[in-house]
Amino acid sequence: MDFLPNPLIIPVGIVIGVLVAAPVGPVNVLCIQRAIERGFWGGIAAGLGAVLGDGLIALCAALGVGAISGAVQHHRMTIQFIGGLVLVAFGLKLYFTAPRLMAMAPANDRPETLRDFVWDIPQTFLLTITNPGAVLGLFAIFGGVSTFVEVDSYVDAFTIVAAVMAGSLGWWLGLSHLIARFRHRLSLTRLQLINKIAGLLLLGFGLLLLGEVIAKRVGLL
Repeated sequence: MDFLPNPLIIPVGIVIGVLVAAPVGPVNVLCIQRAIERGFWGGIAAGLGAVLGDGLIALCAALGVGAISGAVQHHRMTIQFIGGLVLVAFGLKLYFTAPRLMAMAPANDRPETLRDFVWDIPQTFLLTITNPGAVLGLFAIFGGVSTFVEVDSYVDAFTIVAAVMAGSLGWWLGLSHLIARFRHRLSLTRLQLINKIAGLLLLGFGLLLLGEVIAKRVGLL
């Protein structure tokens, strides 16, 4: 019986995965923009990076690696500064890059696949793991999980991490599918506006992170 996980772990993990993926933040903005511009697989590729990042953080939290949480807290400003710079770079690139509404099939009639957008995966993974708020938030969520279900073994830990990733992936599958159904109604002009708004949002998130670091350095916070 020790090899079987607590049956409550799976639904709890799936709910955590959806709750982590759903709120609007820099990663979500980028994933949604990719789905609008590049279609279903573009959204999935971007979402997979977030899923893998959340999975790595969840694994450390589920295994009770308190040292990681402590290290994140100790080096929070450094991580936040790096994350802020990354967001500013992504925001500026997105704002100034000419949009390209990819057709349902390229000119050579070869359907698009996940492989065509694989480079988006490490980008959103990097954004996820350099977000100290997301890291500490997941650790806090896992700290509260014990109220509902006990994670007593490695089997339980790996099961809840898999469930979290499944919930997060399910969110991105559904959202990317929904966006893909309506994206054909967008013109390049509207897509350019969406890109500029998304770029400004990412830039704003990045500047807020950098501003907080600078304010703490000079003693304003």
